Amino acid sequence: MDYSDILKKVDHTLLSPDARWSEIRELCDDAIRFGTASVCIPASYVKKAKEYVCTKMKICTVIGFPTGYSTTAAKCFEAGDAVANGADEIDMVINIGFLKDKLYDCLLDEIKAVKSACKGRLLKVIIETCHLSDEEKVKMCEIVSHS
Repeated sequence: MDYSDILKKVDHTLLSPDARWSEIRELCDDAIRFGTASVCIPASYVKKAKEYVCTKMKICTVIGFPTGYSTTAAKCFEAGDAVANGADEIDMVINIGFLKDKLYDCLLDEIKAVKSACKGRLLKVIIETCHLSDEEKVKMCEIVSHS
């Protein structure tokens, strides 16, 4: 595997709360130049970025970011809005509290609902492993694989 093969699997990301369009545009230019899998950007820039890159690069955004504590309905709205604005991929953050409370059915239902709201776009599930025990990581892998 060479450098370019690795970059094809990387989301070039800028999610800082003070990100500006000039930085997003530069991120897109770099992603196209280096051939990354996508750019992952704040939802507020999805439409403008999609118009800027057209089909040269996939646009990804995050929902429920960064804590995952949004309601399922809010996450579904965010996903649908992102898709309507041109997002090719959605990264959702799980509700870690649900996992800690062992509300596994709630987590699975939420993932399925958000997946439906993505209307066929790729959904990636962020499980924030730094906050999880090994047992919780395994459980989340099981839950995600059933979604």
